[in-house]
Amino acid sequence: MPRYRLLIEYHGGPYQGWQKLPGLPTIQGALEEAAAKLDGAPVDVFGAGRTDSGVHATGQVAHMDLSTDRGRKVADAMNFHLRPHPIAVLKAEEVSEDFHARFSAKERHYRYVVRNRRADLTLERGLVLRVPAKLNAAKMHEAAQSWIGTHDFTTFRDTDCQAATPVKTLNAFSVSREGDHVILTCRAQSFLHRQVRSLVGSLIEIGRGKQPVSWAKDILEAADRTVCGPIAPPDGLYLTKVDYE
Repeated sequence: MPRYRLLIEYHGGPYQGWQKLPGLPTIQGALEEAAAKLDGAPVDVFGAGRTDSGVHATGQVAHMDLSTDRGRKVADAMNFHLRPHPIAVLKAEEVSEDFHARFSAKERHYRYVVRNRRADLTLERGLVLRVPAKLNAAKMHEAAQSWIGTHDFTTFRDTDCQAATPVKTLNAFSVSREGDHVILTCRAQSFLHRQVRSLVGSLIEIGRGKQPVSWAKDILEAADRTVCGPIAPPDGLYLTKVDYE
């Protein structure tokens, strides 16, 4: 059975996240339904990252096994069967059978987009987080550097997280301003459940001047979920890239 790697883009707003759930709309569910129509039999689709409800992707990666070689037509065929879902297969390529979208991944990249303005959102509604109070992106970036490296991220771990350990290695985290957009990007081999949104929410408190830069390190070392800042909503979060060997 040929195995295909898919590069996927989606608007997470209408879905209850990536992972398939009985009776609920999910990204994985929509992809498996489309793949089954393409292959004429049930198909399992495995993703690199289990994005939460409302989270978007511009570079999600998944793999699936089909019963026959579909050549270069897999992406077009999948997109045909995915309509009208806001999900698109940007690329499909045949890979070796030992490739696994989740377990072969070496690093995952996320971006969080904040629109820093007083006016309500129009065109970007559901795609960014609006913060009306002026944000100091430089202080947010400085604060985030205290999280780089291997740490116990209990403070930023959701209470429903099923990871075996709260210890993760954050490889990079940057914050920059582009006009009235504040862009937060981070990368790691893996993240805890809602870790990125928890980190972003705490940085926004620092950016608004409600907490000092040093607070980021203090709450990390506390290893206490109750001292975490408000969790940022999913609207502005995107899985942008997954790295492999």
